[in-house]
Amino acid sequence: MTKQEYTIGEHNQKSQPSRGPGPGRHGMGPGEKANNFGPTMKKLVAYCSSYMPVIFIALVLAFVGAALNVIGPDQLSKITDIIQKGMMTEIDLDAVKRVGLILALLYGSGLLFNYIQGFMMATVTQRITKKMRTNIASKINKVPLKYFDNTSYGNVLSRVTNDVDTIGQTLNNSLGMLVSSIATFIGAIIMMFYTNWIMAITGIIATMIGFMLMTMIMKHSQKYFVAQQKELGLINGQIEEIYAGHNVVKVYNGEKDAKEAFHGINKRLYENAWKAQFMSGLMMPVMQFIGNFGYVAICVVGAVLVTNDMISIGTIVAFMVYIRLFTQPLSQLAQAATNLQSTAAASERIFEFLAEEELEDESETTLKVQDVKGDVEFKNVQFGYNEDRIIIKNFNAKAKAGQKIAIVGPTGAGKTTIVNLLMRFYDLNSGEICIDGTPINQLTRENVHDLFCMVLQDTWLFEGTIRENIVFSKENVTDHEVEAACKAVGLHHFIQTLPHGYNTVLNDKANLSAGQKQLITIARAMIDNAPLLILDEATSSVDTRTDLLIQQAMDRLTVGKTSFVIAHRLSTIKNADLILVMKDGDIIETGNHQELLTKGDFYADLYNSQFEEVS
Repeated sequence: MTKQEYTIGEHNQKSQPSRGPGPGRHGMGPGEKANNFGPTMKKLVAYCSSYMPVIFIALVLAFVGAALNVIGPDQLSKITDIIQKGMMTEIDLDAVKRVGLILALLYGSGLLFNYIQGFMMATVTQRITKKMRTNIASKINKVPLKYFDNTSYGNVLSRVTNDVDTIGQTLNNSLGMLVSSIATFIGAIIMMFYTNWIMAITGIIATMIGFMLMTMIMKHSQKYFVAQQKELGLINGQIEEIYAGHNVVKVYNGEKDAKEAFHGINKRLYENAWKAQFMSGLMMPVMQFIGNFGYVAICVVGAVLVTNDMISIGTIVAFMVYIRLFTQPLSQLAQAATNLQSTAAASERIFEFLAEEELEDESETTLKVQDVKGDVEFKNVQFGYNEDRIIIKNFNAKAKAGQKIAIVGPTGAGKTTIVNLLMRFYDLNSGEICIDGTPINQLTRENVHDLFCMVLQDTWLFEGTIRENIVFSKENVTDHEVEAACKAVGLHHFIQTLPHGYNTVLNDKANLSAGQKQLITIARAMIDNAPLLILDEATSSVDTRTDLLIQQAMDRLTVGKTSFVIAHRLSTIKNADLILVMKDGDIIETGNHQELLTKGDFYADLYNSQFEEVS
């Protein structure tokens, strides 16, 4: 995970109205994009092209295995005839053994081929799904952050889990089933006509009705499978968001609205899933009825033919098996076709995400800034999250190496946006941001991120030990350095009281306060020890006493670093070398704390409104 993923919060907290399940969020309705089956499956085949030779061999084995099973009934017919003749005199057991051995070889070979085919398809399937998850994970780091401003996280996660699993299950089960069913179906027809054409026509006519019903059901079910996958992604997104903000929902008594939103999506999911599964479920009973009807037809017609000495009893026995081999593939084909429809819907969502616009390719960018002093300059910067709405207007500022720059202003003034631009989370509409005289758009994003350590308003901890969280993405960090960082932020004593100290695992059961979590992220920034530092409301979650300790630690942390501090609690930036006062995307005042208070303008009003004692 790169530092790009630490999205700084102000814009992202405000600009995601599309995450809720309001108008336009329920996705495609039934029928929308339902005709994309062919093009989507072509994309899936192209995606799996490197594995196609193995898949082809596996499908050939499935075909041969099915063909061997189809030949079996002809040998059963011979055994039946041998027994029937022997009942008048004496049964030729040697002949029975010979035919039985042939049957054993046929069915045994079919089993072996099907086993090898299953092993090959299971191996290929897991490799393909692994490749998909890897590509999606890689893509997540390549798409611009504006994509996540308009897409719920749960919807993206659903593509990694539900959609990939759907494709994997189809490749593993349905593809082999599809080929063996086709082979069995065709083989059964050939063997039936080879054995007796009158009985063959009887069996085909009896089962043709089922085939027509299956075609009608398949034709109308695809649109519901597409809608089902879409709604599944939306419901995952809604659940992820509501449970992530469960406390907020409780505090504001939003349970009713949350339930209504959930039930709206859940109802649409139920309707589409019910229709899809109902139509899919119709396949089996319809085909069972047709199969049973075929047995009856074969017995009646066969009895007439036996009476007229046109066929033997063994032929009827063979056709009883052939009817099963003829009708069973129809239901299997229907099931495989249904699964392919779900796969097409899932593949469409995955390929849609993989085709999203990516960040600019930086493979040819070789320029790197090393031994950075920390001079930063904003030159005529203009930016808007939407091109038709500029937020930052002609922003100019200079920060000398080692200075502490505070950015203050009311909510929505553009403070966090400035830091987002500084980190190259977003590219400028116009203007330049330079570090030591080098425009950051000439550097790779990875190089820019390496120049910064950051502490954000929203803490981010992963499941792992306290030590692992502190040294995140930093190599060769000693235990002494970790303890020194924790002592600097006043966290060492607390960690020592834990049963496992620095090896205590942080998970959902870890009972840490918001302030303690923030202290861990501050210690992480100290370990990173980059030449530039960003603090975005870093002390907003701690009490006044802890705030004082953190400020002292920050003073030590910022020595020799160029620091950008976003603060609403203005008492925390009294010692800043330069304060930039922002309003509506513009800098309206600059100076240090005392100079701005003396002016008695906007900054002074902000400061005094917080009931702080003016020094």
